[in-house]
Amino acid sequence: VDMVGGNCTEVTEFILKGFTDHPDIQVLLFMVFLVIYIITLLGNLGMITLVRIDPRLHTPILHNPMYFFLSNLSFSDLCYSTVVVPKTLENFLAERKAISFTGCATQFYFYAVFATVECLLLAAMAYDRYVAICNPLLYPVLMSRKVCIWLVVASYLVGCANGLIHTNTTFRLPFCTSNVIDHFFCDVPLILKLSCSDTLVNQVLLFIISSLIGLCSFITIFVSYMYILISILRIHSTEGRYKAFSTCTSHLTAVTLFYTTILFIYLRPRSSYSEGQDQVAAVFYTVVIPMMNPLIYSLRNKEVKDALKRIVRRKGSSIGT
Repeated sequence: VDMVGGNCTEVTEFILKGFTDHPDIQVLLFMVFLVIYIITLLGNLGMITLVRIDPRLHTPILHNPMYFFLSNLSFSDLCYSTVVVPKTLENFLAERKAISFTGCATQFYFYAVFATVECLLLAAMAYDRYVAICNPLLYPVLMSRKVCIWLVVASYLVGCANGLIHTNTTFRLPFCTSNVIDHFFCDVPLILKLSCSDTLVNQVLLFIISSLIGLCSFITIFVSYMYILISILRIHSTEGRYKAFSTCTSHLTAVTLFYTTILFIYLRPRSSYSEGQDQVAAVFYTVVIPMMNPLIYSLRNKEVKDALKRIVRRKGSSIGT
């Protein structure tokens, strides 16, 4: 931290306080996070590869856009986790847990981008299930290749805009006395606490934009599933109801995990922030959820499991031959 004048300073780096300073616990956490990250890489890369190489999942997007969204969700999870976890692993073994000012801004930018993309992709997937179950005859039109591509592109455009707005407004602030962030990665609410200027505008901006993205996505998902539930209840056969609902269970599980933690973190007053609670929630949505999503979709989705079996049998036959 370089002195500029008076009590204010020019921050050239931040110190990520993280979880604990106890060496043994840090080594244990390093091993746990490393295992989770490896599973995340293998799971999400595996899901992307599976969707790409299996002909039944990679048929023209006109007929099965759900797996197009699923591969993009896996890519988002992969990037989302990679933005945070490698630096966290490095800090577990480092004596001085520093990140440069530019590195902190870059980390937060990409974190904001992929967090936003995750929200919007989950909403797009809910809309896809709504159209598939409630308007099956219009499904090829409403979820055409062009529509699906534009939904994904729009998710990334909104994500980039969201990241740019918060990064630009936050990292232009002057910072005073301390450069220690009480977290394991650079997140705006904690960085705002270090500023020596009035951050009310930043807080309002963060709340409004997070509310618009989070709540609009959540409302889309909620309304979609209300219509899906009504349609399922109108199905007379138990087997038909089960088949229709089974196509939504994986997505519902992923939505519940993600939105519970995101809404808990960002849509509450700043006065109620708790360092311990925030870090546990942050670990869940930046580290654990990206690992769990491919497992949820592979274990609870019959088509994905069948595709995986076909690939294994095909590889086994090739090896035997």
